[in-house]
Amino acid sequence: MPFTPSRRTFLAAAAATPLLSSAILRAAEPDLSALRDITTGAQPIGPDERARRLARAQALMAQNDIGAVLIEPGSSMIYFTGVRWGRSERPTLAILPREGQPLIVTPFFEEPSVRQTLAVPAEVRVWQEDGNALAIVAGWLKERGLANAKIGIEETVRSFIPADLARFAPAARHVSANPIVRGCRMVKTPAELALMQTATDVTLAAYRWLAPRVETGMTGAEIGALMNAATRKLGGDPEFALALIGPAAALPHGSREIYRVTPGEILLMDCGCTVQGYQSDVSRTWVPKGAPSADHRKVWDQVARGQQVAFAAAKLGATAGSVDDAVRRYYTGLGYGPDYKLPGLSHRTGHGIGMDGHEPVNLVRGETTRLAPGMCFSNEPGLYLPGKFGVRLEDCFHMTTDGPCWFSTPPRSIEQPFG
Repeated sequence: MPFTPSRRTFLAAAAATPLLSSAILRAAEPDLSALRDITTGAQPIGPDERARRLARAQALMAQNDIGAVLIEPGSSMIYFTGVRWGRSERPTLAILPREGQPLIVTPFFEEPSVRQTLAVPAEVRVWQEDGNALAIVAGWLKERGLANAKIGIEETVRSFIPADLARFAPAARHVSANPIVRGCRMVKTPAELALMQTATDVTLAAYRWLAPRVETGMTGAEIGALMNAATRKLGGDPEFALALIGPAAALPHGSREIYRVTPGEILLMDCGCTVQGYQSDVSRTWVPKGAPSADHRKVWDQVARGQQVAFAAAKLGATAGSVDDAVRRYYTGLGYGPDYKLPGLSHRTGHGIGMDGHEPVNLVRGETTRLAPGMCFSNEPGLYLPGKFGVRLEDCFHMTTDGPCWFSTPPRSIEQPFG
């Protein structure tokens, strides 16, 4: 379908107003009939796997002398209990004990809704509007003989929650829950890896559909809206579709300036989606109209090599920081940097990924966590030339007993960004 001004208006509105984007895109999107939902075979996390998660968490609690772990709504609550809920001034909480079933604490009037996504056997207790959720938690800890125990606080819990708990359970000792939560979530199971693979497949299929439809005059927001439309049709839930044109590509997360596709100008895209709650993250850089310049080609090839340097450094038992170190040594040898200076690589080489787009730990200098089977990371050692352009290629990998394995195969050349 030709790219008309009216379609441009629709797509810009879709990008700017997410709540209206579905209705707008139904009118604005081109023919998506060639695309089909490729997620129909994706298997959600089942009860047996959830039971194993709790057993693993409880074993880690015993090893670390932690009596219980306190969690707020978010990906960790979904991971352990299935409960999908939002955060507000009225806390809903999950408490994982060292032994026995979890506890869910929620406002009285929210209980029926909270139970709709509860996916594990658990006790549910409620608090009234004139009460306090942490008083309920404290009473439960006392009943369990945990009033004097170490209570692990999940790292994203808001500060007022442990502060309230300290008022009602003053003898409990608060510690980081990272050894428990990270100890479970950082190591993905085959079921989790399969969902991440499906999400990656969706993103790559959307890219392949999109690439020949990028037209001269399009803005980054318009390109992103098309990418999201394709992602939805393919069965993914779009998370982000960043499209940076020309000088905007020199800024890793974009510019307020509006740039349009012109012949010979570079396009950097960073896109991801979720399938059954698990994420993809794939970046590609190419020249959609016209031919790349010699500088484009040179930097693109250097970044492609940087990805391979990182992949080769990701050995079992190596520290996460050593992967970043290897890339920076290579780039410094090419005259970039040094360190995080520009022109060069101004951000970490990669990040953990799973239910969240960014999870612990990062491939960044000084990170001492050692790589082990089941860990998942992005590999995105971009190069950025301020005022000119940037190149980022991003493919995620997971660690196996034989070393790293790609979720998506890195591209061959700037002319063949999708294989």
